[in-house]
Amino acid sequence: MGRSTGLASPAEAVTDTARAGVTTAHRAPDPFDEVVGRVRDTLEEVFAAVAETGTDTAVLLARVAGPGREPVAADLAALRPGLRSRLADHPLVSGVGFVAAPGLLTDVPGWLEWWQRGPDGAVRPLLLDLDPEHSAYSDYTHWDWYTLPRETGHRAAAGPYVDYLCSDEYSLTLSAPVELGGRFVGVAAADVYLRHFEAAVLPVLQRLPAPARLVNARGRVAASTDPGHLAGSLTKGPDFAAVLTGPPAEHRVDGLRLRPCGGTPLVLVTTDA
Repeated sequence: MGRSTGLASPAEAVTDTARAGVTTAHRAPDPFDEVVGRVRDTLEEVFAAVAETGTDTAVLLARVAGPGREPVAADLAALRPGLRSRLADHPLVSGVGFVAAPGLLTDVPGWLEWWQRGPDGAVRPLLLDLDPEHSAYSDYTHWDWYTLPRETGHRAAAGPYVDYLCSDEYSLTLSAPVELGGRFVGVAAADVYLRHFEAAVLPVLQRLPAPARLVNARGRVAASTDPGHLAGSLTKGPDFAAVLTGPPAEHRVDGLRLRPCGGTPLVLVTTDA
């Protein structure tokens, strides 16, 4: 009678390898998970710049505000080194800054401390005339990138839209509320050219078995492989804001499959197969 050595025979090893190969084959990456992961990674890079800006702004305002002292526009100049650094450190970001709530600054009705990268790659400030008597852009409080964070208290993705205010480019703006002592004082925000966002996410969207699109809380399409729902159009019907603020689960509504994208303010929409 022979002894057992505890080692597999060559035939058994081949069989085990084959079984492992079958198991591996059955564990192919879920294309929906790939989309969620790519969107999350792409947007979180930009939101990192937004968060850094919001933190710097809150610290600055807390330092300059005090008894008998309210912030003025010149105080925000202290943000500039950080804004320029963020444009260098985050390649997807085309513009970044703080947008003050009306009434925050005592010397001007409104203010954007905003820096952006030009077509030549040079980093420069955005210079806007925000005088209500002369400027069509003096009231920026109706834009989604401002109203969504103000109304919800959460970060938001606005657009895509033609950004006449900053670049004349089709863009997305990611933003988050800035608070001081529990009071809303404005938003930290960053722009991403839509062409750069699409280049990052369309390859994984195209791997899905059905046409798909990414929409924000308002139902605005940010990227799409669905010819019936192009980027910039509105998707009506489901309450996307509720999907984003509810449990991080997949939803099925009116024949659509809705999946939040990993804590980011975008929803993946496909047909419910």
